[in-house]
Amino acid sequence: MKLIVGLGNPEKQYEYTRHNLGFLVLMALAKKNDLKYKKSVLTQAVEVKLTLDGEHCSLMMPLTYMNHSGGAVKQWVDKNKLVLDDILIVCDDLALNFGQMRLRPSGTAGGHNGIKSIIEHLGTKDFTRLRLGIGQPHPSQDAADYVLSNFTSGERKLLPDFINEAVACVTSWVAQGTTATMNQFNGST
Repeated sequence: MKLIVGLGNPEKQYEYTRHNLGFLVLMALAKKNDLKYKKSVLTQAVEVKLTLDGEHCSLMMPLTYMNHSGGAVKQWVDKNKLVLDDILIVCDDLALNFGQMRLRPSGTAGGHNGIKSIIEHLGTKDFTRLRLGIGQPHPSQDAADYVLSNFTSGERKLLPDFINEAVACVTSWVAQGTTATMNQFNGST
């Protein structure tokens, strides 16, 4: 079993903000497989189960808001006795230009509060994460305001292709593992 977690904020007002890119990718993956999310019986999240390349997977989107994502992930991992190698976190990243992706087998939170919460709850930074570039705010703009803002019209035109590339990366991770997927997708724009 693989757990793929998209990070974001649950309210409608945040649906198409930069910080919800993890949610957008997981929603696209479920839609591609004609599946709908349901409230999880294990944790404060919505989830859907599917099989990708013969591997049973659970797609999960925590409903605890970004900064508290770790609690939902920890509950799910504990109840399913999941090993860290079977977890993929999909999230936005300010350090990457819009459209860039980086898959990493571990690392620091890098200022991302959702990743920070997961590290704190799991007690380790050794889990795979797919970081999706959202670009940087203008020097005069607050980073928190930037991540909670909507994509520009130019970004919205490119967003479907970016999301589809991220879905392909997630699917590859399930089928081929972290190293092969890093070699194929890191640096994609």
